[in-house]
Amino acid sequence: MGLHPLTSGDGVVVAELVRDSLVESIHHGVFAVVDHTGKVLLEGGNSDAVVYPRSTVKPLQALAMLSAGVDLTPQELALSTASHCGSSEHRGAIEQLLTNHGVSPEQLLCPEDWPLGAKERALMEKEVGSPSRLAMNCSGKHAGFLATCEHAGWDKDTYLEPEHPLQSLVFDTIVRYTEEVPSHSSADGCGAPLHAISVKGLARAMAKIGKADTEPEQRLLSAVAAHSWALDGHGRDNTVTIDTIGGIAKIGAEGLVTIATPSGVAVAVKILDGSMRATTPVALAALAKIGAITSSVAGELTARVSTAVLGGEKVIGGLRATI
Repeated sequence: MGLHPLTSGDGVVVAELVRDSLVESIHHGVFAVVDHTGKVLLEGGNSDAVVYPRSTVKPLQALAMLSAGVDLTPQELALSTASHCGSSEHRGAIEQLLTNHGVSPEQLLCPEDWPLGAKERALMEKEVGSPSRLAMNCSGKHAGFLATCEHAGWDKDTYLEPEHPLQSLVFDTIVRYTEEVPSHSSADGCGAPLHAISVKGLARAMAKIGKADTEPEQRLLSAVAAHSWALDGHGRDNTVTIDTIGGIAKIGAEGLVTIATPSGVAVAVKILDGSMRATTPVALAALAKIGAITSSVAGELTARVSTAVLGGEKVIGGLRATI
């Protein structure tokens, strides 16, 4: 069919929310499972549909930073790939990253925000009382952007402009890994340039990263494995997924997730209505269906990341993938 913007007709039913054996809600989505050679192993809906990948492309942005020669420690590299929950641990580590590279929080161009995590937000509201750029879930990426610009001698006041050398490098990295030239561009919620790619192209890119045939890819996966908490947060979806199956997992706003296994198989999921609750369960089910992970591992992880359906204090249902 060829690449085209996402439409309602591109999706299929990928998950159901069940309450006492009755389906209460239905999620439509698109997904693709691809290996590191680009072979499509499983598809639901039309994975040629083009979407804004949001934060799922942060691993590609991090690889672009490394290609500029910046020397990031493993923890700094993991933070540069993060959509973090905004904990005090994250905020302190990102502030240290900035200090280590001769830049400051005042130079961050991401917006002031409260932490992404509900518990972390409540604590920051109580202890700090105001939002900050450090608490914004993309602050690690922006800190990495600044460190890269400082290393390369690029202007730090305009690092979010699409024509900036860093953003040109990011664009080229996306093209190389997805094997697509984005036809639409916009700005992400954090202000960074955002380029639309197909669901299949996103899975293709992540599979290459998962296989880790190059030194930068190996550095990235090693950093994420050693500091999985930095990528998301203790007990959160991406962190527990990485800790359990290895590789890398990345959420993206508006119903997106990617998971790449160490064998070089990756899945990308887009939930059509932007809901996040079905993303990781569907991704895990897709990986299990083609044998990239075991059904027991998929079940264990799904139980950890899914919200139970309650009738009072009793569990009477839950979310189930239907692929």
